[in-house]
Amino acid sequence: MPLLSRAGATLEADGAALVVHGEVGFEVAAELAEEGVAWLRGRPGGSGVAFDLSGVAGVSSAALSVLLEWTRTARAADLRLEAVRLSPALGRLTDLAGLDRLLPLAA
Repeated sequence: MPLLSRAGATLEADGAALVVHGEVGFEVAAELAEEGVAWLRGRPGGSGVAFDLSGVAGVSSAALSVLLEWTRTARAADLRLEAVRLSPALGRLTDLAGLDRLLPLAA
C-alpha cells in the first residue's frame, strides 16, 4: 500500500514492513519520517515490524535519519523491530557510524 510518493522517493507498507525506494534527500526525509511514524503508531503493541531500505539509491544520511526516527518510534510503541534491510551504500554508512550494532540488520 503506497503511503507516500514524492521527489523521487516512495514509501510503501508491505504487510508488516515499511519499504522505501528511490532517492532519499533532505527535501523528502521529514515527510517519509512522518508517514512512517503514523503507520507505526497504528500498529498493535507487541507486533513485529521490519524496515526495508534496500531500494534506496546512493549514500543518504537523510535516509539514515529516517531509519533512526522509525526505530525510536517502534520502541516507544512497544513494537518488535525484527529486521532492517539496507542498500549496500546505506549498510556501509551505518557501519561507519557504528549504528550496525543497534539494528537487527538482515543479510
